[in-house]
Amino acid sequence: MVIQVVEQVTDDHVVKALEQNLAIIRFDTDRKIAYVNDIFANAMGFRKEEMIGISHKEFCFDDYARSKEYEKFWQELLRGKGQQEKVERKDKNGNKVWLEATYMPVFSSDGKKVIGITKVASNITKRQTSITSVVEELRQMAEGLTQRADIGIDRSKELLTTIKDIAVISRENTETLGKLQVHAEGIQHIVKTIREIAAQTNLLALNAAIEAARAGEHGRGFDVVAKEVRKLSANVEKSIVEVREGVEAITSEIKTISKGTVLAQENADRCQQSIEVAMEDFLAIATSASELDVQSKKVSGIV
Repeated sequence: MVIQVVEQVTDDHVVKALEQNLAIIRFDTDRKIAYVNDIFANAMGFRKEEMIGISHKEFCFDDYARSKEYEKFWQELLRGKGQQEKVERKDKNGNKVWLEATYMPVFSSDGKKVIGITKVASNITKRQTSITSVVEELRQMAEGLTQRADIGIDRSKELLTTIKDIAVISRENTETLGKLQVHAEGIQHIVKTIREIAAQTNLLALNAAIEAARAGEHGRGFDVVAKEVRKLSANVEKSIVEVREGVEAITSEIKTISKGTVLAQENADRCQQSIEVAMEDFLAIATSASELDVQSKKVSGIV
């Protein structure tokens, strides 16, 4: 019978596991690198031997390295306050490297003094780049929506102005056609009056012809005048008929045009309402795009 001896997990095992899976670096209190493992060195584009003695500031971009925040960051570490955050650093070639890092002050045996800073990190550059790319696409989409909505609003305003002008002209035309119809009806009344006068003239001419016949030779001249009056009356009647037919045709056309103008007015009103609704929709799109832009900026700040 073979008895297997189970090896117990020791601190050395844990440290070895950490070394094999995490990027680890240690700084002295002068902020220079005292130790770095292969994972961290590879993430920064170095061999680990090259990094020993390099100042922490050399891995930071200038804006941050010269800032008050950078000094505050180190002052808190040296006072014994650990830091855990996502950090942006610069590799050997000057490229951005994103790390999810935990900075741990290392204390002296009596626990009163910080004698070094250990940093354990994970390289999240690919993840951060992907998220940043998505956020940037969202921002560009928001800008594109805003621009298109603004263009739509401007065009709708121009079209709405045109529709309003057409509506005003249409109302004016309707009013003008109404007045023409009133005038046509007035002409019809005048024609009716003239027709009645012509009928009375014709009747008088007929009576005059009868009286001329009774008068014999003495009424012959009067008969000639009566015939001429009757001819004139007949011509007037004929002209009146033509005028009446013309006025009726004009009146009919006015009614047709008035009907078309009313329909055009109604269509213009409907178009105006539709455009106003479209403008409201464009404004809603612009508002949503603006909110999307704000949210994408918030996400960018969080990630």
